[in-house]
Amino acid sequence: MMRLLVPPVAFSVFAAALLGGNGQAPAQTGEIVDRSQLRVCADPSNLPFSNEKGEGFENRVAQLMGEELKLEVSYVFFPQVVGFVRNTLRARRCDLVMGAIVGDDILQTTNPYYHSAYVAVWRTDSGFAFKGFDDPRLRSLRLGVVSATPPTNLLVTHELLAQTTSYALMVDTRYESPAHQMLEDIAARKIDVGFVWGPVAGYFINREKLPLDFAVLPNLPGAPRMEYRIAMGVRANEPEWRRKINAAIVKRQPQITALLREYGVPLLDEQGRLQKQP
Repeated sequence: MMRLLVPPVAFSVFAAALLGGNGQAPAQTGEIVDRSQLRVCADPSNLPFSNEKGEGFENRVAQLMGEELKLEVSYVFFPQVVGFVRNTLRARRCDLVMGAIVGDDILQTTNPYYHSAYVAVWRTDSGFAFKGFDDPRLRSLRLGVVSATPPTNLLVTHELLAQTTSYALMVDTRYESPAHQMLEDIAARKIDVGFVWGPVAGYFINREKLPLDFAVLPNLPGAPRMEYRIAMGVRANEPEWRRKINAAIVKRQPQITALLREYGVPLLDEQGRLQKQP
């Protein structure tokens, strides 16, 4: 679900937006759409983002949006595999993707509702703290990364791939969670440092009380971005619908931010610095 040298698409519904297009141009839909419900496109088993029980933070953000729009929320669930957008949003079976990278060229995006980044994770009792990929200590440590995600490029550039365990990228999320497994392996001392999308790290560290700490990965010249603004995705040529979603985001932003903090999502400020918890 994630490709090297491109924005992150592995750990939430926004991920499948990059994969679901299959190189096709966005459908020309217009705005003759039934708006009697807020129909959300989502993965059925992909915490911390979404699941069929409504336990993910994107489920709860969708509920806030439904309340603001005075629409009942319904779901079309589809696994995050190639064809997600084609089989959900473009097929007009649903009308809103909860996670999309701002400026994505596969679907139209709203204003962002959070800003996060990839992080380095390590055990709090290890005596280690991530200072950068030039840190010579990394050469003697066991590292981990989800295959083909943006941090992989930095590991290649700094000649650290030989000591890195790669966790599978394309999996059935009903049965596997490679990023979660990586965090458990760090806690169990099977590896020393892992590189993962921040919302995933924050959620599992908080929920499972894992003895782990993390640091935001910096953007480096000539390397893939490590931080992204996350918005919602709609079909092209539905400007009025996009405007309504943007207005709802603005109205509900304080509640959205509080909810993201509840789930442990690392939030960045406008300068890309980690915001402190209030």
